[in-house]
Amino acid sequence: MLLVLSVATAARSQSTPDTIARNRSKAAAASQQRPDTAASYISPRRAAIRSAIIPGWGQVSVRKDLNASFFRKYYSIPIIYGAIGTSAGVFAYNLTWYRRTRYAYRVLVTKDTAGFAKVHKKLQYYITTNNASSLQFYRNQFRRDLDYSALFVALFWGLNVVHASVEAHLKTFDVSPDLGLQFKAGHSELAGTDGLSIILTIK
Repeated sequence: MLLVLSVATAARSQSTPDTIARNRSKAAAASQQRPDTAASYISPRRAAIRSAIIPGWGQVSVRKDLNASFFRKYYSIPIIYGAIGTSAGVFAYNLTWYRRTRYAYRVLVTKDTAGFAKVHKKLQYYITTNNASSLQFYRNQFRRDLDYSALFVALFWGLNVVHASVEAHLKTFDVSPDLGLQFKAGHSELAGTDGLSIILTIK
């Protein structure tokens, strides 16, 4: 397949006052429909700092003035809190059971009979059977999972900051209605093969 890039420039021939007036009215209507990005501009740095403080704050600040549906404005907020919240929940779970297994292992090794009542019910069996190796294994496993879950929390939090900065950069990115992009299948006489043409039209 041959990919051919064609750039076509539409000629403005036989311009009349009526066509000029129509073009001006279209341009004025298009400018009124576009949101005033300069008035509501938030720098990428400020958006990143806001999302670093509160996840999603930078995205909300950037997209709140967009002329779009509620879902298109704030679709990323549930994703952000879902990712960070799930990771935080796993972190809290691992932290809880790491502390429980560490305490149970300490009670077993030090022969602390007074502290046996404070051991979690699911772990008391290992103390009564003097199974220190299992308690040590579970303690180390929860400790390892705790580190991984903390890493995921930091990772998703950082991705949230990067996403806010990118959103702020794209806020001022404008695609003019005078640009047109078309894909057209055709045959290349020069190469003797069929291919796909990308036609960029500049009015």
